[in-house]
Amino acid sequence: MTKINYENYEVLVTDDGSTDRTPEILKELQEKYDKLRVIRIEKNKGKAHAFNIGLGFAKGELVLSNDADTVPEPDSLNRYINYFIRQDSTNISAVTANMDVQNRAKLIAKSQTVEFSSIVGIIKRTQLGVLGSIYAYSGANTMYRKDALIDVGLFRQDRATEDISIAWDHQMDGWLSLFAPRIMFFMEVPESLKMLYRQRKRWAKGGTEVWLTNFKKVFLHPFDNVGRTIMFIDQSFSIIWSFFFWISSAIFIWSLFQFTITGNLERIYHMLTMAFLFVCFEMISGTFQLVASLIVDDRGRKVKYLLFAPLYMLFYWVMNALTIVTTFGPAVKTILGLGSGTWKSPERKGIKVTNKKDN
Repeated sequence: MTKINYENYEVLVTDDGSTDRTPEILKELQEKYDKLRVIRIEKNKGKAHAFNIGLGFAKGELVLSNDADTVPEPDSLNRYINYFIRQDSTNISAVTANMDVQNRAKLIAKSQTVEFSSIVGIIKRTQLGVLGSIYAYSGANTMYRKDALIDVGLFRQDRATEDISIAWDHQMDGWLSLFAPRIMFFMEVPESLKMLYRQRKRWAKGGTEVWLTNFKKVFLHPFDNVGRTIMFIDQSFSIIWSFFFWISSAIFIWSLFQFTITGNLERIYHMLTMAFLFVCFEMISGTFQLVASLIVDDRGRKVKYLLFAPLYMLFYWVMNALTIVTTFGPAVKTILGLGSGTWKSPERKGIKVTNKKDN
């Protein structure tokens, strides 16, 4: 807090039923920092519940949501505020920042640097440039207009990804959501396959929940907002593609097994050739996307991470398709009122952030 170059703020920490030394640490910090306030929630009911509780105690008109494992740049508050004090800002519901990876020591973390540049650097820029608004916030660091949160009934507490859900709620209610690529924040990403897969399952489930929630509204009124309909169609194809990928993969493996048993080498050769061509096409098209995103994002400082692009394209794309398929059923249960918004946080090491732009 001593490095923030903005004075008119308060820090409100919602301790969501922590079982470690968090309350003791927060008490010590309160004695040191006058701007720090703490709200203790005895039972963990999920991030959305904690945020909604904290919002009731927040004094300001603008609220910055910042996760425990996320570190914003010192000038981020100034840059955020500039978006909301413009004359044409009355309809802005939220501004989301540009995410970066702080723990880049392991291979799995380096590949996520490529992924975030691809997801945030290209997709959010494209949404804002072509459609005029974005359809997913970065829950780790986003500034919301308090009135906009209240207007849509606050965060949905039974959703796996409250940030994506409320972004669509804002869109459906006519609010404007923006992406600020020059506002950087650094987050700690999963460093094990177990934690990564758990995180991606939650993301996939949350995305499907949003798709199911808004399906009827968009389907019945596709021309009310063409940009919103385009985004919905894109998400629909992502879900369809995920199921198609695994069904076709199962058929491919079974056919390969059958031809191996019968000794049909010609058919095996043709199948492997087509599979190789498909993978090559995927790698080439993906490489073009990643090169463009790494050049654009953070003024080209991440181009060196292109070396880890093959891991991202061969592993992450497959894993993302798997998580969409495996969480589709649980997402349907949530929409039927049988789900929960609580989830287990990934393991964190509390890495101290230096100037990542020079790394």
